[in-house]
Amino acid sequence: MKSLLIKNARLETGFAYENGRIVQTNTELFDVLIQDGKICEMEQNIQETGYETIDANGKLLMPSFREMHIHVDKTYFSGPWKACKPITNGILTRIEEEQELLPAQLPSALNRAENMIEWLISQGHTHIRSHCNVDPQIGTKHIEITKEAFKKFEDQVTYDIVAFPQHGLLRSKVEPLMREAMKMGGTLVGGVDPATIDRDIDRSLNLTMDIAVESGHGIDIHIHDPNSLGAFQFYKLAELTKQAKKQGQVTISHAIALGDLHGKELEELVSVLAETTIDVTSTVPTNRPTIPIPYLYENGVTVSVGHDSLTDHWSPFGTGDTVAKLSTLAERFKFIDEYSLNRCWKYASGGITPLNDAGSRVWPQKGDAANVLLLDAVCSAQAVARRRPITHVISKGNIAYTNEEALAKEITK
Repeated sequence: MKSLLIKNARLETGFAYENGRIVQTNTELFDVLIQDGKICEMEQNIQETGYETIDANGKLLMPSFREMHIHVDKTYFSGPWKACKPITNGILTRIEEEQELLPAQLPSALNRAENMIEWLISQGHTHIRSHCNVDPQIGTKHIEITKEAFKKFEDQVTYDIVAFPQHGLLRSKVEPLMREAMKMGGTLVGGVDPATIDRDIDRSLNLTMDIAVESGHGIDIHIHDPNSLGAFQFYKLAELTKQAKKQGQVTISHAIALGDLHGKELEELVSVLAETTIDVTSTVPTNRPTIPIPYLYENGVTVSVGHDSLTDHWSPFGTGDTVAKLSTLAERFKFIDEYSLNRCWKYASGGITPLNDAGSRVWPQKGDAANVLLLDAVCSAQAVARRRPITHVISKGNIAYTNEEALAKEITK
């Protein structure tokens, strides 16, 4: 039985109030014993009896992150610096560029994918959902490469591979390749902009759902279209989701239209998404209206964050740093008080937080998966606001990463 003992870890235990307002997050030091990938004991003082041991020295124990939108198969990460070409024809600029770029990148694709996965683990992720190109130029080669890359890290991360028709399901005529990709190991059926890329909303969405039903898997579809055009596609997708009984198995990535709607239009659409349990993933963009993430969550739509890319032909930005991503989210929605900052963590952890909304400790519990982080922070509110560093990543009960630099120096808080 493999065991790991974390000594002197700081756990959030409740909220402190002043004049009826939450002003502080209470914490206490605990020892946490992990066995066979599960948390099995939390006490003030667990005796060391030959366990592998980490002395947390008061560092904060938090749930690990889930990277819910990334493309590990096409990246400049760990390669030579290269900025993006100017956009001259909207999203089609990148699609046309990929027709030559991706075949040329095949010799380096596996190494770069492995390097990106390793980096994402170091940033606290123990689950990664990667979209993986399926197109006429490379066929299903990226599915093979992505599977091989993740296999190297199977003891450190769980993962989803989205078979992703980046050049359009109909536009690039990849229906046979998509069906093959799902048989090869795709875990979700992807899609992109049925209106502006495929130019046939009904046929594109119906075919996407047909592949999902045939394969027995869910859907993660990119919809960048704004305003009423995007909303129209959301309604169509919700209708198909109910017909196929795929509630709880569909994600809309980006969902940019939600940032353009207001009042009754937004209320009615959010109600439909909640009813069909369609969730949303966002990169929390700052160069366009950001979808109303807190409003969505409060009204029953699960929202997760992702980075989309670290650096590639789409964007030279992206760090993989989800603590910083949550900090950006907090700034964008003016989360400046202790309570709202504390509530941010759920957007990156699959909804897991140490405290529930009422301030009762609900994590960790005995039997919980031992996917945890240690951070140099006094509470999660400080970690988010001040972008505090991760010192240890523990996945499936194993130490997946240790930040020696953060441990070696005193960092100004």
